[in-house]
Amino acid sequence: MAEHILFITGKLAEKSLHRVLESMQPTKFTYTVHQIGVSVAALITTEIVIRRLKETYGAKRIILPGRFRGDIEKINKHFSIEVERGPEELKDLPLYFDQTAKPANLNKHDIKIFSEIVDAPNMEIEQICMQASEYKKNGADIIDIGCLPNTPFPHLSETIRELKTQGFLVSVDSMDSAELKLGSEAGADFVLSLNQKNLHLIDEIESIPIVIPTENDGLESLFLLIKELKANNRKFIADPILDPIHFGFTNSIVRYKQLRARFPDIEIMMGIGNLTELTHADTSGINALLVGVMSELDITYMLTTEVSEHCSKAVKEADTARRIMYAAKQFDIPPKGLSDELMSLHERKPHPYSEEEIQESADNVKDPNYRIQTGKEGIYLYNRDGLYKNTNPYDFYPKLDVENDPGHAFYLGVELARAQIAWQLGKRFNQDEELEWGCAVSKKKKDLNKFQKKGPTLDDRKKVWKKLHQAKKNKSK
Repeated sequence: MAEHILFITGKLAEKSLHRVLESMQPTKFTYTVHQIGVSVAALITTEIVIRRLKETYGAKRIILPGRFRGDIEKINKHFSIEVERGPEELKDLPLYFDQTAKPANLNKHDIKIFSEIVDAPNMEIEQICMQASEYKKNGADIIDIGCLPNTPFPHLSETIRELKTQGFLVSVDSMDSAELKLGSEAGADFVLSLNQKNLHLIDEIESIPIVIPTENDGLESLFLLIKELKANNRKFIADPILDPIHFGFTNSIVRYKQLRARFPDIEIMMGIGNLTELTHADTSGINALLVGVMSELDITYMLTTEVSEHCSKAVKEADTARRIMYAAKQFDIPPKGLSDELMSLHERKPHPYSEEEIQESADNVKDPNYRIQTGKEGIYLYNRDGLYKNTNPYDFYPKLDVENDPGHAFYLGVELARAQIAWQLGKRFNQDEELEWGCAVSKKKKDLNKFQKKGPTLDDRKKVWKKLHQAKKNKSK
């Protein structure tokens, strides 16, 4: 028997909700729409729902508007029925039900991240530990201590011991055999890198080596090294080296495929810094693509860096990408629709409402407060006095009566600037909310269940702004 769902909505959204639900039929659920008697869904409170909803129409689940800020648990207990908050936009309901139907779990992954602290010799131990903690918070599994050519590193052993004391897995990355040996003696879990030229170290270190081809020798030198290590039952990780674009990038991708084909059961690493650091493009897409290659080839270690300023989110992006690719692989689907965290500049559906639907909303507004929306054709600003459309916020100003209301003018300026950015980039704009930038911008997740009351109204905000403006004027006197 199909599940019956009760949708709670406000006056302005009722017609749109019916249209969206009708467009979704047939589905695996039946539904009832209950208009709760409040014009705007965001103004629906916990008390209003409990007081005005006299029956639940035999529903197994209640879905409240996405902008509802009341207490979900309190409503759940009152009606003894499952209650949840739907998407922010009604047009996202089909996607909402599609996503909830998939058992997507982004808590799992099968790739470990090495995060390199590149200039460690020039840093104090405390600084190194702070950087390591930041990398770990963003998803790093192993902290890679990068040594520099012809640069003394007298505190290398002490650094490794301190990191180990703090619970980090540690690797040492150096071209100097003495530093690799010293790092292993200090307790490093991994060393980067060994090749045919310094393979003599293998009997002197206990750390797991990352092995690479001898320079200019191609894969054959790496194949010989792997055979020797396997014959001696020595644990290792192989890295055929990813080259920058126009310096062998395509061939290097082929090398990874050839290595996996030749040795189906070995552990492989891909160092992505040669691509992210040496390509002036947003790293989120680069990380997504490379982690996708790793997922296909069962490469379970990656080395990432954050040297260039445009790579400042590389670790977080790599962590997000490995979770998305793992889930996609488990469900045997493309990495689509599982998360928006790697979509920093664009959105799947940036403009959910057509101009006709925005006009319909504007026709139903009876108050002077301005609403702002975006569509394919531009930015829309409306209240009871009319609907205006432009692509430049400055063009709205002559139509706004805010010369004597600096607080309101400031508010509209902020919101219209956000709307312009969203429209230009193709991002979703929701009035009174910051734009979403995925994992490129750190943000604290709000527990919406903790909101007991509705948020401040426009009138509330204007009162605060006027007080601040008056205080500033008094201070200047």
